[in-house]
Amino acid sequence: MKKIYLLLSAALLLNIGAFGQNVNALFNKISNDVMNKYAPDERDKTYDVSLIEKDGKLILVGSTTEKEAVEALVSRLADAGITAQNRIDLLPSNSLKGKTYGIVCMSTASFNCDGRFSGESGTQALMGMPVRILEENDDDWYRCINMEGYTAWVITRSVKAMTKAEYEEYLAKPKVFVNKKYSTLYSEKNVSSLPVSDLVWGCILIDEGRQGVWRKVSVADGRTGYVPEEDVIDLHKWMDNAVPTEKNIVETAKQFCGFPYVWGGTSIKGVDCSGLTKSAYFLNGYVLRRDASQQCKTGDSVDVHKFVEGTYTKAALANLRPGDLLFFGRKAENGRKERVTHVAIYMGDGKIIHSSNIVRINSLIPGEKDYYAGAKRLLKARRIIGTADQGKGVVSVKNAGLTK
Repeated sequence: MKKIYLLLSAALLLNIGAFGQNVNALFNKISNDVMNKYAPDERDKTYDVSLIEKDGKLILVGSTTEKEAVEALVSRLADAGITAQNRIDLLPSNSLKGKTYGIVCMSTASFNCDGRFSGESGTQALMGMPVRILEENDDDWYRCINMEGYTAWVITRSVKAMTKAEYEEYLAKPKVFVNKKYSTLYSEKNVSSLPVSDLVWGCILIDEGRQGVWRKVSVADGRTGYVPEEDVIDLHKWMDNAVPTEKNIVETAKQFCGFPYVWGGTSIKGVDCSGLTKSAYFLNGYVLRRDASQQCKTGDSVDVHKFVEGTYTKAALANLRPGDLLFFGRKAENGRKERVTHVAIYMGDGKIIHSSNIVRINSLIPGEKDYYAGAKRLLKARRIIGTADQGKGVVSVKNAGLTK
């Protein structure tokens, strides 16, 4: 949630000309207008700006990715009779000294919305995933943009920060992809040795060469160890073999059955609803947007209007194919906007697989076993398969910046 903090001394809480409003209220109104125009969704763009008073002067502080937002804010404040020094940090921050690229170094790194451990979970990223670093706060958290374009905060120890040259050098190194649900990076070539890190399905490591039944690998942060050879595959080979067919998407999603719903989860350790869809597609070669409300704007539309309007039959779902994404929520009515709150993967024959309390299979058809109580909240459907790299919000792993 965006927070606009205003710290003004009582002496500055004065009415401004004909506006009849104090500086506090006027700044909030102008700043919110600017935010809504230039950075309406904090998952995509950053706008975190405040007005403070120091030594009798007003100062604009905070950060944003949007240069035009800063220019608009300063101009509108001046027009309203408020003169303030501009100390807004335009991101990526110069304080990073060029280290604006990063690689995730934990098996699953948690990204929060507020840059603190008590903040709301936003998403996860797997070991080896690239990020763009925007800034660092005083509590040692990086604000980053991850591979699917989602902006959130991650503790600095979870990311290896790099310059552009270091990042390109890293990308050029040979990599392996973890193709087992769980594995372990050991310090020695035996399972009794001290673990270096846990590994999960989808992690990417630097390949240091095969050594018998082991593969020597290293993490971007410099840690080195050994992983069973059978648990990894050459990254380029995986990319070539990762094909999001209808069968592959459904079968991959089924591997998560019975696993817990975890808010913000996007790994085999636990997933939320869009985390399941994102993971099922990533493991088959597609990078999706993070949240259901973002995914519903990607791919191609599939007509399910008969079901949405009350014909709850399999025939009303005839346009769907396995692997299509179904979106549920609140319809637009009585002046309220549509609100997407849930996503599922269509399996065929009126059935879906989704993360709801746990990952499970349900039917959309009333009267059938395992009927999903939320079926009548279906809003729309999108086809993802076959839409990568076409400007439709879906990117193939080959174009996602995982390697050169």
